[in-house]
Amino acid sequence: MASTYTSRIRLTKQGDGDNPNSWGTVLNNGVTGLVDDAIAAYTTVTLGANATVTLSAVDGGADVPRSAFLEANGTVGGAHAAITMIVPNNTKGYVINNQTTYTTTTNSIKIKTAAGTGYTIPQGAITQVVIDTDGSVWSINAAGMGFGTAASADTGVCATNVPTVAEADLRYVRTSVTANTTVRGDLKIEAGSLIIGTSARAYNPITTLTDAASITSNFALGNNFLVTIGGNRTLAAPTNAVAGQSGSIYIIQDGTGSRTLAYNTVWQFVSAAVPTLSTGVNDVDMLLYTARSATTIDAVLLKNFDR
Repeated sequence: MASTYTSRIRLTKQGDGDNPNSWGTVLNNGVTGLVDDAIAAYTTVTLGANATVTLSAVDGGADVPRSAFLEANGTVGGAHAAITMIVPNNTKGYVINNQTTYTTTTNSIKIKTAAGTGYTIPQGAITQVVIDTDGSVWSINAAGMGFGTAASADTGVCATNVPTVAEADLRYVRTSVTANTTVRGDLKIEAGSLIIGTSARAYNPITTLTDAASITSNFALGNNFLVTIGGNRTLAAPTNAVAGQSGSIYIIQDGTGSRTLAYNTVWQFVSAAVPTLSTGVNDVDMLLYTARSATTIDAVLLKNFDR
């Protein structure tokens, strides 16, 4: 009976009574050595000259696609912008090391079987792929790497490679900076201290408010505000106030002066006396406040900053 071959990595299966005087050689070359290749062989495949590179299968003999590890080498983007590496349509796993040189960022390398779905290997990636019973090639995914349902994302120096991060996500705040860094959202420090070094400064920027008949402020944007009033105005209740928040609001007369300011009832004053503004041209007053609650703001008006 003639020898046959296994269906996946094509090892020799000797027929009954076959090779009576060379059985050991066939076993060594057609089985043992090939199993060694399938488990541990590292083979380099040079790409670049052809758009399609077929890794041919040899039954019972040495071949490239039997190797466990394949390194793609060469240059993509010269003669061909995209190169496809065809492997046998047998269930198998590979570890692929893509060490090719790309001439542009649009170049690509794909590994696939002749008929199945392929997988595009990122440049510089070392990744594992498997071929299923339908001949489709699949790569390891985010869930398999322990990332749960998180989508895969590259990290790098390009804007397109930076993972999408919410503005309030503090996990990506740098621990050491030499330039301004903006943090939006709540910065909470528990069981510790926030220490500002002697060579640094801590400050809250002044947010300019829009002058209108009813002047609105969003306390989520900061603690300090400024508005130049061009008519008789009312200071509305702030939005997003939280208990314990404090700061100041500069109220400046315009070039005409004599403007008045009324207050929403959330603003509370000493001795229940609502203060009046300085009325001179370009006079500067400062309303200091502390939020007792989201709907009660205690305030004191300091008048006519000048000299």
